[in-house]
Amino acid sequence: MSVYQSAEQFYAVMKEVFDGVIRDLESIDAFVHSNLVVRINITDPDAEVLLDGRQPPLEVFFGPRPGRANLEITLNADLLHALWMGIESTRQAFFDGRIQTRGNLLKAMPLIDVFLAAERIYPSIAKIHGLSEET
Repeated sequence: MSVYQSAEQFYAVMKEVFDGVIRDLESIDAFVHSNLVVRINITDPDAEVLLDGRQPPLEVFFGPRPGRANLEITLNADLLHALWMGIESTRQAFFDGRIQTRGNLLKAMPLIDVFLAAERIYPSIAKIHGLSEET
């Protein structure tokens, strides 16, 4: 059974996660000065999160958005859950092809701090939403 039953449920959890990330200004400082736009395409359920680091403050959009992104990341919602719960290795998932990217990964290094902040915040939010026992 999938961790997320709908895109709406996924968006509700991600909004809380990224609200917490935005409050952690030190973690996102490099990204909001990077001039990067990153689109995260999620499957099962189909969802999209857009991170806009072209100027402070960090803007996060939920749902399909027009325009181009500097980097696109595609992965399954269950995999994202497992990564941020510490169950799966990001590096292994990337090399196994379960995380796909399009764009220049080297320019996206500031995104690492954003994802590390999300990884710190996610487990407590997942627990509140009853998702912490699922993988």
